[in-house]
Amino acid sequence: MVRRRRRPHDGAVDSYDVAVVGAGFGGLAAALELTQRGARVVLLEQLRYPGGCASTFVRGGARYESGATLFSGFGEGQLFRRWIDELGLEVQAAPMDPLVELRAPSFSLAIPPEREVFLERLLALPGVPSSRTRRFFREQRRVADALWALFDDPTLLPPFDGRSLLRHAARAPRYLPLLRVIGVPLRDVLFRHGLLDCRPVRTFLDAVCQITVQCGVDEVESPFALAAMDYYFRGTGHVHGGIGELAWALARAAESRGATLRFSDRVQGIEPDGDGWRVRARRGSLRADRVVANLTPHALRRLRGASAPRLDRLADAVETGWGAAMLYLRLAPGALPDRAAAHHLELVADEDAPFVRGNHVFCSVSASDEARGREPGERTVTVSTHVPMAELRAGDPAAMIAGIQDHMRATLRARAPELVEATVHEMPGSPRTFERFTGRDFGYVGGIPRRVGFHHYRELTNPPIWPGLWLVGDSVFPGQSTLATALGGLQAARAAS
Repeated sequence: MVRRRRRPHDGAVDSYDVAVVGAGFGGLAAALELTQRGARVVLLEQLRYPGGCASTFVRGGARYESGATLFSGFGEGQLFRRWIDELGLEVQAAPMDPLVELRAPSFSLAIPPEREVFLERLLALPGVPSSRTRRFFREQRRVADALWALFDDPTLLPPFDGRSLLRHAARAPRYLPLLRVIGVPLRDVLFRHGLLDCRPVRTFLDAVCQITVQCGVDEVESPFALAAMDYYFRGTGHVHGGIGELAWALARAAESRGATLRFSDRVQGIEPDGDGWRVRARRGSLRADRVVANLTPHALRRLRGASAPRLDRLADAVETGWGAAMLYLRLAPGALPDRAAAHHLELVADEDAPFVRGNHVFCSVSASDEARGREPGERTVTVSTHVPMAELRAGDPAAMIAGIQDHMRATLRARAPELVEATVHEMPGSPRTFERFTGRDFGYVGGIPRRVGFHHYRELTNPPIWPGLWLVGDSVFPGQSTLATALGGLQAARAAS
């Protein structure tokens, strides 16, 4: 429970216990948790809608997902499912089968939500050795089980108290499989199992790692990769109407519990004010004892007008990562009659080339009954690929994005011609577009690439950047999915209360 104290009031300034800046899922989770703990909370968001990277926006009368991706956390006992059930949220979330169809030059693989079914389908592909592959996935599951337990039980996440430390001590044997893979790239684990040259396994892993932890098999830190491989089997599903429906439901739940929502209210500065903070926004300033900032490191540094060593490290790490080029498609009424449900396609043009710049694209296709377009029965598709931001910002952005989008169209024609044939309208998007639709500075996506190295582990807690000011989102622990950022917001709220 937050302890409120008397403090001097400026008659022109509203005063709160906590100001949450940014209504991505980290900010939404923080605002909801803080209101449930009795805090007086204001949530400020520069856009007209919540969700950040995981939002649903409207253009030209059609509804699109901001980014093409999957969402987990809807399994029994998991965070989003608990919120839907306990708060009575009017959100329809259902599992998908298949979750993703991976299409590459040498094979296609429909990925189901059941691990054993997936493994049997993978083993049925040409050139996949049964015993070595099963041995690799046994090791993968031990690592994933140890790490996903932290997502299933947020009390195991920092900040730690005596009870959580005792529970971790009791769980120590479960963490032993991690010792063999910490500081090791995934390619070395594959080599140890004799699978480095197994094309279906390698292609599947490059695809899932690029989407989830932002780099491929050759570079990725193994514990992050081995845990991310379980993403499909951990309560992943589809929110009817788009992920924005869940974002709005959480925002309204926080409001019904006392939070003040200020959408279309861009924050212009965050400044120290005695033992608290003054937040300057377009619609007026306010004062808060504490701030939770669901921002990129760059945005927080800009709004704060100051820097800090940890904030600089995070910003530098984000700059080694990615933006996104998108194609937002509208499909003709009645298109894809044999695939009426929402579904996802992951397309690879060349398995030997890097899984970026249009060679690897992820497509999120809406369901036929979601009323996404201007005409009854129209559907929308968000198609995205990774763009190296360092190259983009150093070169000719317009020419680079145009070339990448041409590559994306070629990959679509080769691997998903049914989408091309059904398209009645295309709206191309760049990192600048993504910045406009999500509010993320420069259009960075996905947080920090989990390239191999021990440096990741010094960030496995999320202390305040400055006293009383926490950063949440995909740039800080616990990570880079919608579920992970929500859990991070939850933990920051607990620290701030």
